[in-house]
Amino acid sequence: QITKINMGVFLTKTKIINDWVDYNGHMNVAYYILIFDQHGSEVLLTNFNMGEESAKTTKKSTMVVESNIAYKQEVKEGDEVDINLIHCDHDKKRILYKLEMVHSEKKFVAATYETLSLYVDLGERKVAEFESEKLKIMNDFIEKNRSNFNSDNLKFYDKLKK
Repeated sequence: QITKINMGVFLTKTKIINDWVDYNGHMNVAYYILIFDQHGSEVLLTNFNMGEESAKTTKKSTMVVESNIAYKQEVKEGDEVDINLIHCDHDKKRILYKLEMVHSEKKFVAATYETLSLYVDLGERKVAEFESEKLKIMNDFIEKNRSNFNSDNLKFYDKLKK
């Protein structure tokens, strides 16, 4: 279930657990990637029929080739965070999206994560073009949510071949 919010599109919510907290008393950097990947990217890609199920049944999936994470404010054990999509675009073989992690209660942005991924045929281990039905799903989603996206400070936008 993907829900529109004021700026961006809400994907999911998760709670910071003790195992993710380091000796500084806040969430360790490694777990930001875990949360963005499992609670953000996977939700988005599943919505586009490119998630785990696609990898298993069609042997097509995405692979990250570049990412950029910005840590804005710390989160601690017990905090709940929302993962929102704040930008999404693609070309024939690449998908670019940017996620944000927002403290659910205090509403501050804890981190942002921008990623550029290639669509891959896992059987051949080669880059592939998106099928027409996946292009339609992405295009419809982007058009529906365009007014909620923010393209400021994108690092990888110029890598799309449009």
